[in-house]
Amino acid sequence: MSEVRVLRRIADELSRASGSLEDPNEATALWAAVAGIKPAEVWLKRETEPAPDVVKRFWKAVEQRQRGVPFAYAVGHVGFRTLELAIDPRALIPRPETEGLVELVLKHGTRGWVADIGTGSGCIALALATEGDFERVIGVERSPAAAALARENVARIAPKTPVEIREGNLLAPLVDKGERGAYRIIVANPPYLTEREFMELDASVREFEPREALVSGASGLDATRGLFAGAGGLLEPGGLLALEIDMQRADAVRALGRDYGWDVAIHDDIFGCSRYALSIKED
Repeated sequence: MSEVRVLRRIADELSRASGSLEDPNEATALWAAVAGIKPAEVWLKRETEPAPDVVKRFWKAVEQRQRGVPFAYAVGHVGFRTLELAIDPRALIPRPETEGLVELVLKHGTRGWVADIGTGSGCIALALATEGDFERVIGVERSPAAAALARENVARIAPKTPVEIREGNLLAPLVDKGERGAYRIIVANPPYLTEREFMELDASVREFEPREALVSGASGLDATRGLFAGAGGLLEPGGLLALEIDMQRADAVRALGRDYGWDVAIHDDIFGCSRYALSIKED
């Protein structure tokens, strides 16, 4: 079966399967993703007989998309800044907003030790290890399954600065190592939703992405509070705590940080939303 026939057939099936998949171009995007080529190349190569393994993976991805599985999970990989990462339901799918958090951290400086708390797929830790000049990069993850995925991505990317993945909750794997004052930067994209807010998310997120990476107590700020409470003792003087936050909680995050003795600056993302809290411990 030629690629063009596969794509025409599956575009029709996708369109019939769900009103949310009416765009026939998604079939082309799925094929390109599983084949490891650009969408334009699919049509340039439309007379070429496809490899059987590509066809198999394509149809598997189509079946998953028909069930509502997010695109990145269906194809098994996702782009993040300069990286191509393996991704599956063990970890949250990296978002473009998180790329902005990495950009702010890199602008702050790339020396010393950096820790990424709640590393998930390892996207932040690996981007910093690839683009920065840090001496050490540590990724911390409480989910053993997500930690395993992060280690797979470390092996896949093989960054110039090695990335160590530690298992444990929030800052505990750093405290347990006695690394007081060792870090120049601690960065995190912590969970920041309530259970009610989680239940109101689109089904493509609620039914497939890990709840523990999104929900954080009655206020949505439990993880953020833990980071403000403990990060100061792990950072060197003048060190940075960089957090991705919920734009609706920007004022609450600023106030919470101040309660724990931090000078908190809120920064907007590319969409003009309050998305990042950059904090330095006050003397």
